[in-house]
Amino acid sequence: MPPVASLDDWKLCPRCGAALERGEGRATCANGHDFYANPDPTACALCVDDRGHILLARRAHAPFEGFWDIPGGFIEEDEHPHDAIRRELREETGLEVEPRDFVGAWIDRYSEDGAGNSTLNLYWTATAGAGEPVPADDVSELRWFPPGELPPREELAFHTAAVLSAWRDEHA
Repeated sequence: MPPVASLDDWKLCPRCGAALERGEGRATCANGHDFYANPDPTACALCVDDRGHILLARRAHAPFEGFWDIPGGFIEEDEHPHDAIRRELREETGLEVEPRDFVGAWIDRYSEDGAGNSTLNLYWTATAGAGEPVPADDVSELRWFPPGELPPREELAFHTAAVLSAWRDEHA
């Protein structure tokens, strides 16, 4: 069984301080508090302009610093994925967006070597409001790409190539 990255460093129960015992995909303390190795959810948007070009973001930090990615990020506790998309794209691009069609879900690890926390990555198409995107937060560059001129696979972060392929098959 692969390591459970989200619980790997846990020694004591965060609720009561008792020692933790590990089980398959979980940790339990003697006082009955259970913790599960769930993936960290993300919500991302494939923004397409009126010419059919898609907006990609160059990552400013590790993992995959300098690689192209689809704008989006981690969903906060009690946040709807659509609200996370709106928030993340406003933070990263300055754009107001509206999520549209669900593209799909991909499972990955938040690292370049596969040792990071497990992620459940949710993707929607989205329309952007008026204005030009401006890179901010953890983005160093933004660029609109025609579907036939996307960056090569070796310049794409995480599972971005698979998402773009699925999008092209269904929406382009």
